[in-house]
Amino acid sequence: MPRSSTSSRSAIGTVCGCVTDDQLVIEPIRNWGYLGLIRRVTCRTQETGAGMDFEAYRVQSAVSETRAAIRAKHDADEADAVRQLIDQLDLSPDRRKSVSEEAARLIRLVRDETDPTMMEAFLDEYGLSTGEGVGLMCLAEALLRVPDAETMDDLIEDKIAPSNWSAHLGQSFSPLVNASTWALMLTGSILDSDPAKPAAGARRLIKRLGEPVVRTAVGRAMKIMGQQFVLGQTIEEGIKKAEKLRARGYTYSYDMLGEAARTEADAQALYESYAHAIGRIAKAAKADIRDNPGISVKLSALSPRYQTTHRGAVAGEVIPRCLTLSRMAVEAKVGFNIDAEEQDRLDVSLDVIEAVLSDDGLRGWDGFGVVVQAYGKRAPQVLRHLYALAERLDRRIMVRLVKGAYWDTEIKLAQELGASSYPVYTRKVNTDVSYMSCARMLLDMRDRIYPQFATHNAHTCAAVLELAGTDRQSFEFQRLHGMGESLHDIVKKEAGTRCRIYAPCGPHKDLLAYLVRRLLENGANSSFVNQIVNGDIAPETIAADPVDHALANDPIQNPIIRMPRDLFKPRRENSIGYRLEEPASVLPLLEARDHFARTVWTGRPVTADDAAPEGPARDLTSPADRGSIVGHVHEATEDEISRALDAAQRGFGDWAQTPVAIRSATLRRIADLYEENFAELCAIAAREAGKILLDGVAEVREAVDFLRYYAAEAERLEDEEPGKARGVFVCISPWNFP
Repeated sequence: MPRSSTSSRSAIGTVCGCVTDDQLVIEPIRNWGYLGLIRRVTCRTQETGAGMDFEAYRVQSAVSETRAAIRAKHDADEADAVRQLIDQLDLSPDRRKSVSEEAARLIRLVRDETDPTMMEAFLDEYGLSTGEGVGLMCLAEALLRVPDAETMDDLIEDKIAPSNWSAHLGQSFSPLVNASTWALMLTGSILDSDPAKPAAGARRLIKRLGEPVVRTAVGRAMKIMGQQFVLGQTIEEGIKKAEKLRARGYTYSYDMLGEAARTEADAQALYESYAHAIGRIAKAAKADIRDNPGISVKLSALSPRYQTTHRGAVAGEVIPRCLTLSRMAVEAKVGFNIDAEEQDRLDVSLDVIEAVLSDDGLRGWDGFGVVVQAYGKRAPQVLRHLYALAERLDRRIMVRLVKGAYWDTEIKLAQELGASSYPVYTRKVNTDVSYMSCARMLLDMRDRIYPQFATHNAHTCAAVLELAGTDRQSFEFQRLHGMGESLHDIVKKEAGTRCRIYAPCGPHKDLLAYLVRRLLENGANSSFVNQIVNGDIAPETIAADPVDHALANDPIQNPIIRMPRDLFKPRRENSIGYRLEEPASVLPLLEARDHFARTVWTGRPVTADDAAPEGPARDLTSPADRGSIVGHVHEATEDEISRALDAAQRGFGDWAQTPVAIRSATLRRIADLYEENFAELCAIAAREAGKILLDGVAEVREAVDFLRYYAAEAERLEDEEPGKARGVFVCISPWNFP
């Protein structure tokens, strides 16, 4: 097996703070095709007293061309990406007009011939255009993070009490929505203890006695909504409830409720629930995989350490568990879909997909599936990679195309990280264009891929049918349980297409996170699910061509959503950040940091006269390797400290008279210098303090943010509260965060 290059070795160790070759122990393990060279990598850098084992870290030089193309688009310009999608779609204006007309016809049929689903009725009554709807969305999303009953009570009071629930009572055409409104209205009445209102005394009494009742009422309202979107509390119950629609020609993909594993116990429990479900749904299998039920698996549910920076856990835990489950699916003759997750996990997910799909035990089986999110800017490159992989391995695979369910998380994370751009589109219409373009690609790849189009949008359905031509059996539509029933009933009947229902199963205690995603995904005014039951919106408006809409936007990117670096403008600039899970983002930083792998720095007192240090120098060694000298330090003597304080006191008068604009500019200049020397500062943090890359980046960014924040604050306070300078201060920085 070839030896790794110096740059490859550095790329392995940098995540945990290693910057020299002799800090790594590399042992060959296995070669998984062009997944890359798989090795056992042990880093000698200590983190909280223990070495970090980076098993199966894929060496960067072995990446395939299609994987490299994916990485190159991680920060693609949105306007350029949308124009490329439109060119790739290659659908004439006349055909796009025909699609919109067909979509409008479908919308009229849905409105005229069928009753809205619970979700459609709920969003019609409580969309994000209403104060109550916003309050409910905030409450549902925040409840995911509430640690105790007391905090939950405060949160419920904040979001429920101020709202006018009685205005919604009895207004919905859905009795279940009205039942939810009753629970929320009663809760709001209990919490609203305004003494000027009737029965305030009784409400205060109920409030004192009934906080558990309040929590129960809110929980009941959420449960009523949630039960509509979960097929059963167990896989057995779900299979039984599915019989009615299976008899009408629908197939199912079951999903076991549960979010990313936080502990190994979580991972084991979710793994066992997947294995149990595969065994149960096997009884419904037929000869044609397209007619068989399937299971959807979240890779993050198989390990609490499912991250790019923990590739050892991915190789040692996720890949073996995923491979075992896929072999069970082969034996059971059912489909096996790997769900899409956050964009930062895309690269490591592709590692797992390649490793599992390369297994000889999957040869001749067409049930392996992958979910691709159209809101991701890299979706076309991912599809090309999956096609190339299927071709190289001589496989036929399934690809479920979805719009994407983590949009708000992706936006917030990019802002928090100070990323160069967003990994997803910032306008819904751009995602719609992406979906159409990706659908075109998938329909052109049917020799290797069985496309699965998951949508509740009539325009998307019409576009797929237009692009597919006369062959209606080489792909399928998909919808969520409890949503899109009317639309897909009509399309299935008229076009003769297949349709699969994505059906979550699991206890109600695991429901909330799934419900929140559905509410946030469909609650916006621009959502098709929200608009279809709103009779005030014309079908032609809902079915408008997204290509024309996207091109009419100036700019194509949403100007309301500032770029991450511009988040705090005009007051200040956000600090530069790095997506450590993205090779294309982090590798340039690692390569720059490697230049300081053997640098020896000198630290000394800085005095006004810039005199040579008086004290002797002592060696500073790395905590990871006491034989490695990081630098030489001259500790300040008492005389040097006195001279520095005297100089500061002498200069205080002039500094106090210096305009605040100049002082703030000085702080900003320091911040800029920190960013210009980002790699060197990270190298010092790693070699002097043993900090992993994540902590080194965070330390530099926080210092930059502090400087820019206080520069802006000084200017603000000068205008609001002008005053005198306070004098000379001594600042002692914390030992662990210099």
